Amino acid sequence: MTTTGSCMCGNIRYQFTGEPAVTALCHCIDCQKWTGGAFTSNAVVPRTAFSVTQGTPNSYDAVGASGKINKHFFCPNCGSSLYTELEVMPDMTCVKAGGLDGGAANLGNKIGVEFYVKDRPQYLQPCEGAKQEPQFG
Repeated sequence: MTTTGSCMCGNIRYQFTGEPAVTALCHCIDCQKWTGGAFTSNAVVPRTAFSVTQGTPNSYDAVGASGKINKHFFCPNCGSSLYTELEVMPDMTCVKAGGLDGGAANLGNKIGVEFYVKDRPQYLQPCEGAKQEPQFG
């Protein structure tokens, strides 16, 4: 199975093969600023299963709470968030679900885990069945 996605303007396209290892929401302050929203929704896939198939994204390095680098990739034209590579997870890519094609942004209607629930806005409720983590790891 191959899942495809793109930025808003279509200049950057990407794909991953297989099922996500985990589906996750992250409510950390970094992700809130990264999206301009309350969280990121992520399909976490092996880096070897992920590839950019069109265009060249820009990146921005942020230092996470771990002290390690979170490398955020985005479209240089429209600014869409695309994916993140976390130094603490060197074998995985966190694909931002909002850019996935064909309804895949719903992540199969199942969130496996919510990270940084300590930073989750109080108006949001926990996702039913998702593991609730105060921080990452």
